[in-house]
Amino acid sequence: MISLIKLITKVRKRKPRKLWKLNALGGSPFRRGICVRIYITTPKKPNSAQRKVVKVRLSSGYSVIVGIPGIGFKIMQYSNVLVRGGRVPDVPGVRYKLVRGLYDFQDWEPYGRRKRRSKFGRPRDVTFNQISTIENHIKTRVPYRRLGCS
Repeated sequence: MISLIKLITKVRKRKPRKLWKLNALGGSPFRRGICVRIYITTPKKPNSAQRKVVKVRLSSGYSVIVGIPGIGFKIMQYSNVLVRGGRVPDVPGVRYKLVRGLYDFQDWEPYGRRKRRSKFGRPRDVTFNQISTIENHIKTRVPYRRLGCS
């Protein structure tokens, strides 16, 4: 317990509040950066794989390690990319992810994605059957008529 004299002479100072959990983004949701190095790392103990990561120099001045989401990528050194928050849980030090479909990191994937499309910037694939049902629905729809005075 602090004494009365110490309370009078020395005012207690509060600890400075942490403004952002992801300091490199500087409070903004996204940040543009340039790829410095592209390499493969291995995850922590129970998992075994090859995680593709990039070292990115951000426009805020920070240099961070960023995970590459999805399957397959076509980026090289000095490519412009957009970085968002979101860690890769089993790789230490990776607290950011790339955004697909912007700048040089295009949304190319070797297969058609149906689930989690918004995370990877993929448009919805429309099949021939869906197109024909949409056309039939438009043909059979009753046109809008105004009710009331005529």
